[in-house]
This record gives sequence, C-alpha cells and structure tokens, in this order.
Amino acid sequence: MVQLSASVCLLGGLLGLFLLLPIHMAKTPASMCMPLRTLNDSLSHRRRYMKHNFPINYTIRVHSYEVFKLSNISRMSLQVEDLILQRLWFQVNQGILKKIVRVLPDRHPSRLYTAELERRLRDVEGVFVQSHPAEVFQQELPESIQDTWDHLTEDLDRVPESRWRYASPKSLLDNFCHTMHCLFSECFFSTEMQPDCVPP
Repeated sequence: MVQLSASVCLLGGLLGLFLLLPIHMAKTPASMCMPLRTLNDSLSHRRRYMKHNFPINYTIRVHSYEVFKLSNISRMSLQVEDLILQRLWFQVNQGILKKIVRVLPDRHPSRLYTAELERRLRDVEGVFVQSHPAEVFQQELPESIQDTWDHLTEDLDRVPESRWRYASPKSLLDNFCHTMHCLFSECFFSTEMQPDCVPP
C-alpha cells in the first residue's frame, strides 16, 4: 500500500512538472503579449502611413545594421540566445523610428503615427525589462553582438559612407513587424508568422 501511494505521488509530481515545463521554457514572458499585440495592431496600418503618404520610391538613409531582416535573425540565432536578439531588436527599431520622425515635417500626416509607434515600442521595452532580472542586462554581450551594438550607437558623423543604406520607410517597418513576429512568436498566431522565420 505504501509502495502504491509512493508511486502515485511520484506520478503526480512528474505530471505536475510536465504541465509546468512549457511555462518555464517560454521565451517570451506572458506579460509582454498584450503590449506586443497592441504594437502589432499599430503596425498593421504601416502601408497607409509609410507608403501612401510618401512620394514613390522615397527612401531614408539608415545604418546598414538597421536593415534588420529575418535572415539576420536566422544567422545570429546560431551564435546567440534569443534574449540577446530581442534586446538588439529594440535597439535597432528605436533607431529606425527616430530616423523616420527626423525626416517628417511637423504637419506630415505620418508624423503622429510614427511618434505613437515610438511610444508603444518604449512601452513594450519597459515590460521587457521588468520581465527579466536586472543582472540579465548587465551581462557582457557576445563580441559579434557588441560590435553591432557599438555601430548602432556610434556618433552619426563618424559613420563611414560605406555603412549607410537607403530604404523606404515601409520596408523598414515591414522588417520591424516580421522580425517581431519571429522573435516573440509565442505572442502571435501561427498565421502571422513569416514562412522563412526560424525562431531562435
């Protein structure tokens, strides 16, 4: 009888561990999903604000590291963990939004929209930071990521001409959206995932 009871307890404990395992293995904290979906709702209007409100073939100058695509994630995920790629994603897209706002006149119809995206991205980052222990953000970045980070934060006057790229605001926000779905895939439906996304 004692042996049966011990077996039942062991089985119950294993079942409980099995049920809890997905929670501990999740890459994206559940608290981030609502602000990410709110940001995603705003990004769903990018065609209207970033294509229709700009001249045909309009481009802005961005750092080559700010052209952040799914292929970058696939390549980097072989070397670094997803949390580091998520941190890099915030850094890249804050820079993109700042550059878009900088070229828009005060009364441009896309200026308020872009400023709202900036605010929502900051909100998501705030939840992201609160969802992880402080020491996570104090760890040294891998050399390859630190190099990218340094380039993204360097003084614009020091960026060599060879490192600048020209991209349309719409394509930059497409990258923003597609990489978000890939890096924070737990918060989005599978229908929103990009076919060539290989989550880290």
